[in-house]
Amino acid sequence: MATASLGSLKNRLVSAWAGPGETLERRELRGMRAKFFYGFGSIAYGMKDFGFGSLLLFYYSQVVGLPPLEVGTALFLALCVDAFADPMIGQFSDYLRTRLGRRHPLMYLSAIPVAVSFFFLWLPPEGWSNNATLGYFFVMTLIVRTAITFYEIPSSALVPEMTDDYDQRTSYLSWRSGFALTGAMIISFVTYYFLLHDTGHTAGQMNAAGYMQFAALAAVAMVISILVSTRGTQRYVPLFSQQASVRKTIGQILREMLASFSNRHFLVLLGAAIFGTLAIGLGASLHLFFNTYYWGLTTKQISYFTATTLGAIVFAPFFATYLSRRMGKNNAALLFYFTCVTVMVSPYILRLIGFFPANGTALLVALLWIERFVMNTLGIGCIILFGSMMADVVEDSAVKTGRRSEGLFFSSMSVIQKMLSGAGNFLASILLQIVGLHAKLNPAEINPSVSRNLVLLYLPALLSLYGIGIVLLSRYRITRDHHQENVRVLSESQLRPIEQAVAAPPAE
Repeated sequence: MATASLGSLKNRLVSAWAGPGETLERRELRGMRAKFFYGFGSIAYGMKDFGFGSLLLFYYSQVVGLPPLEVGTALFLALCVDAFADPMIGQFSDYLRTRLGRRHPLMYLSAIPVAVSFFFLWLPPEGWSNNATLGYFFVMTLIVRTAITFYEIPSSALVPEMTDDYDQRTSYLSWRSGFALTGAMIISFVTYYFLLHDTGHTAGQMNAAGYMQFAALAAVAMVISILVSTRGTQRYVPLFSQQASVRKTIGQILREMLASFSNRHFLVLLGAAIFGTLAIGLGASLHLFFNTYYWGLTTKQISYFTATTLGAIVFAPFFATYLSRRMGKNNAALLFYFTCVTVMVSPYILRLIGFFPANGTALLVALLWIERFVMNTLGIGCIILFGSMMADVVEDSAVKTGRRSEGLFFSSMSVIQKMLSGAGNFLASILLQIVGLHAKLNPAEINPSVSRNLVLLYLPALLSLYGIGIVLLSRYRITRDHHQENVRVLSESQLRPIEQAVAAPPAE
């Protein structure tokens, strides 16, 4: 009788977690509705990323008038300070237990602070000295970054809890990246086409009022996206995989963190992220500078490039999912990574050797449009696969340590991304200082040699950083078979205490 009960219980538990036999409730997590609500909140992160990555250094140096090197330094220091909060928030969400779940209270808490602080970041007080304005910039940057961490880290950590399927994780991350990029694309188009418009002799990029309007619009969208996503995923919390709550000392928690961080595959991804994020931060910070001073584009022309993101959002998840099934996530990510970098640097190299159209021509805009469509498609695909690979590290670590540390792992990657995107901004500000791109310059009066010298410094730095990242990523070894074995081992370890309890004779 005990054996029959044990077999029935084991079958029910296995069917609730694995493959074709899963229950209807668990199967809901494979549906479009769950993925939609999970991804929707990334609109806020995409808009924040567009502002920080593409506009912030340009705005505070060229429009507000602070020296670029001081802006880059302040941004880097703010991100370093904020980065220490990420592992603590991630670890806290791993151990938090409430009726709303362990992640959702923090996600709800973030919405209003994110929006308010982001708006005031773009509204520096008038009449202040450079040092006072720089201090204001430092404080507001720190508040924005910390506030959005309370949403982004717990939200990122939901993926391993929502599914342990090798391919479904790629699908979830595709929705997440898709919404983040959609948010960035929409706000980018609206900002460049409608808000940063030319005013007489002033180029649109120098229009201070447009940045204020951008901040207000983005702040409203951030609140909506975070609350809709958090509320929408709330109903699925009872279906998430969670470990039992155990009270631990600070010493135990620190030892567990060190054990989790020693995972070989995590360290490989961490190393690749370090150099890749440095390169991304460098490129994003200089993007508007190159568009303005090297390619001579107007804000209207820059707005046309946002359509490349829309196409990439459609094609990148398809290619990422297809190639990961055919080649494995690591090989597909390496292919995307290498090809993306090659496409990215090609226009600059061709211009330097005299084989690219002149500024002001329709052919230049068309070729840059094609280059950015291909680059965005490959870059988005790589980001999707990278996030999915990090989700697989959770089970690999759990097999070795006996703990699921989703929040810890994803917060650690967030630390790296924050610090090194800030380091990328700092590196960009150094290059601007070297070539002499100082504050409030008129694009029409820039000597062409200045932007050319910037390119000559930029390309070697970019290729070196991306090259090291590719080499490190090639050392990742969690394959489909490896992951499925990890899932099997964890499933058996979850069943074993229940089997023992069912098989034990009743107490006298």
